[in-house]
Order: sequence, then structure tokens, then C-alpha cells
Amino acid sequence: MFRSLGNRNYRLFASGQVVSNTGTWMQRVAQDWLVLDLTHGSGTALGITTGLQFLPLLLFGLWGGVIADRYSKRRVLMITQVAMGALALILGVLSIGGVAQVWHVYLLAFGLGLATVVDNPTRQSFVIEMVGKGDLPNAIALNSATFNGARVVGPAIAGLAVALVGTGPVFLINAASFGAVLLGLKAMRESDLHHVAERVPRAKGQLREGLRYVKGRRDLVLVLVLVGFIATFGMNFQLTTALMAREVFHSGASSFGLASTMLAVGALAGALLSARRVSPSRRMMLMAAVLFGVFEVLAGLMPTYWSFLVLLVPTGIALMTFTTTANATLQLSVAPEMRGRVMGLYMFVFLGTNPFGAPIVGWLAEQFGPRLSIVAGGLIATAAATAVIVVMVPFASIVRILRSLPDALSFQRA
Repeated sequence: MFRSLGNRNYRLFASGQVVSNTGTWMQRVAQDWLVLDLTHGSGTALGITTGLQFLPLLLFGLWGGVIADRYSKRRVLMITQVAMGALALILGVLSIGGVAQVWHVYLLAFGLGLATVVDNPTRQSFVIEMVGKGDLPNAIALNSATFNGARVVGPAIAGLAVALVGTGPVFLINAASFGAVLLGLKAMRESDLHHVAERVPRAKGQLREGLRYVKGRRDLVLVLVLVGFIATFGMNFQLTTALMAREVFHSGASSFGLASTMLAVGALAGALLSARRVSPSRRMMLMAAVLFGVFEVLAGLMPTYWSFLVLLVPTGIALMTFTTTANATLQLSVAPEMRGRVMGLYMFVFLGTNPFGAPIVGWLAEQFGPRLSIVAGGLIATAAATAVIVVMVPFASIVRILRSLPDALSFQRA
């Protein structure tokens, strides 16, 4: 399950990610709570903040993949970590000084999105250089486990910290956490990296070349379409759990942090289960997409806070199984010299479509209640997965997938 950790460079990378991701999740909770405080509980403002953070991915996300293919990924990551740490520091100073306004949060969220444009595809495509092709699926799953392990701890700590000392110190902790990633990147051995492809020299038309490559691959297009629909409408938990905690169950910041933690517990379990698999399975990816939509609908219908928390766990398992399988499927099926650009497109549909989805979900929550916003996202995810199954999978395989759903549901309940 942990075979990728046998690689020294990857151990350094993963160790830094544990610290940095914990800080990042702490900041996400604190940022959402700061916006809600500044706007007196506006779901629209929360949706705008989330949308602005991901808007740069929509505008410039594809260029991030070009940068990943052109330059040393290790050096690019060091630059992006410094930039993101500086933005967290600024927000912390403003919050502690008592001068933070909602437009400050909007602006800094947009700046974080600009850094993420380059960081995400570079980080995704750097994994294979650390571990090689054979251990790539395992490393992707462990990255997700690291991310969601921090997601378990970070929101819980942040919820308590916000209640005790306010949002400002949480932002400063996140700013300091980026130092762990920088130290890990600096300590890596260049000679141990797997240079699976030569860097692409600067030339005109490289972005169009990447788009043409994906357009010519029907299998890649269908995976990206499915990821886009689920990410846009089904993965707005940062927004919906905050609104459910505050507006439906009338709880405080600590309850919001606990809801985020329960989702992360499921996601961590899903990532660890994915790490056990030697190679990604298209069948597993499609099953997980359907189950995610079903569990999200059920979570939105839960009558009590505690039953809502319980349903977040299988929702997280299904979501992480889907995302890790989709990620590995794409990376292992593309030409090495195209990996950065394909992952740039993947991150574009995975996160860059959020500026459309987050404000819509926030508006739905404000007009019709947070429950409907979650249920609608789950229904759209289920419909998108079903449509891709019909297009991608032969009828006989569809029958096998449907027959295996009861066993999968039993496993999720267990």
C-alpha cells in the first residue's frame, strides 16, 4: 500500500505535503468563516469567494500545463509555494489587525488561484518523475491520502482555533506551513528523479497542440467531461457544509469543522483503498461516480446533524475513489511530453469550472435552502455518470456494473 514511500524524493515530498495541506485546510475553514462573519451569513458571498479562487484556473488553467512541460517542475513548485505562503501571510495580518474587508478576501482568493494555475498541473505531473511509471497509481492515491489526512485534522483544529482566537492566527499558521514543502523540494536529489520526457522547448502553438491531442482521444474526452460535471455541481462541499452547519442545523464554526472532517475521513479511506490497487480500472471509476451522486443526494436529505455527518463518510469514499482513478487513468494513457498539458486540462475541468458551479450552488442555497443545493449536485453527478456509462461502455459491461452496485453499496455501509 505504501510502496511509493520507498523512494527518498517522494518521502520528502509527501512529508512536506502533510504539513502544508494541514495548513491549507485550516485556512479554508477560517476563510469561509471570515466571509460569513463579514457578510452576516451570505451564501452568495461565500460562493463568490470560492468562485474567485478558482476563476484563474478557468481563465489561464491550460497555460499552467504548458509551463509544467517547459520548465523544471521542481523549481516551478518552489516558486508557487513562496507565492501562496505570502498571500496567506497578508490575509493573516489583515485579519489580526481587524481591518479585513470582504473585498480583501476576494482579491487574495483570486491571487491564490493565480498561483494554483501553475502549481496544480506541475505538482500532478511531477509525481511520475519522483516514483516512475510503475508506482504512479500508488503515489497518486497516497497524495490523495495525504491531502485528506490533513483534511481530517486541519478543519477540526481550525474550527477550535477560530472559536478560541479568531481567524487571523490560522492564516499565519498556513503561511508558515509552506516552509515544509520548500525544505522537502530543496533536499531532493536531482539524480534520483525519473526524467520520463525531455522538456518541451518554447514554441508557438503548444497549447493548441495539447488540445488537439486530447480532442483526438475519445477516451480522454469522456473522462474529462465526467470529471467536469461532478466537479462543477457535485463537489462544492466547502460551501454547502458551511451553510448546512450554520443555516440548517444552527451550529457554530466547530460543527462546520467536524462536518468537513467527516467528509475527509471518507475521502482518506477511499484514497487508502485506491492505493492498494496496482492499476486503475475504468469500471471502478464509473461505479464510484454513480455512488458518489447517490450518497450526496442522501446526505442532503438527512434530517439531523448527526445523520448528515454519517452520510458524509461514504460520500467521501466514493468521491476519492473516482478522482484518484480518473487521475491515474489520464496520466498513464498519455504521451510523456503531453502529460503536463493534459493534466493542465484535467485541473481546468476539475477546479477551473468552480467559478460557474460555486455561485450557482450558493444562489440555490440562498433561494431554496442548502439542502436543495446538495441534492441538486448529487442528481447532476449521477446523471452525468450514467450518460458517460451509456456512451463509453458496451451494454454487456453496463449490466455487469449494475449487478455489482449492490455489493459496492454493502461494502460502503460496512
